[in-house]
Amino acid sequence: MGHHAEGHLGGACPLRPGTVVGLFGLGARIRRRSGGVYAVTISDEERELVANLVPQMRDLLVATGGDPAGDPSIRRLFPTAYPDDARRDAEYQQLMRDDLLRTRLEQLEVFAGSVQSEQLTEDELQAWIASINTLRLVLGTRLDVAEDDDLDSIPADEPERTHVAVYHYLGHLLGELVDAAMR
Repeated sequence: MGHHAEGHLGGACPLRPGTVVGLFGLGARIRRRSGGVYAVTISDEERELVANLVPQMRDLLVATGGDPAGDPSIRRLFPTAYPDDARRDAEYQQLMRDDLLRTRLEQLEVFAGSVQSEQLTEDELQAWIASINTLRLVLGTRLDVAEDDDLDSIPADEPERTHVAVYHYLGHLLGELVDAAMR
């Protein structure tokens, strides 16, 4: 497995090792309701986990200005548009990076403001999807993991195991959010 996560989104995890695995809920915990709202029945511990990641992500995005040269773990958030043309890609990045950064920061703010809510509007649900995806992409890049990496292959006493479990949890939660949005 890749390097240990350090600093943002890889610092101290608010959960004890092994706790994250217990967060994977069964059944539809995010459901579309009438009136264009979504019911969210995730645990307080889950809400605390994702809420603690938001300021770390916000700080990382602000500190780097969305420039992957400042921290390579954000490169998947600001992808190369023209991989075979450095000049055109630089122009694209110059035109789009600020808008992409502003949008990501706005999504994180909506997510942070609604993380304790038991009901979400469509816009809030979309902000949750975008924010969880952002968190997952950066954490996955920092840990150098992939969806099919097996958590059980990491020794139980390895600190990285908790971070990988958080990565897998974020993927699970993202799937639940997307499923709810598509119903």
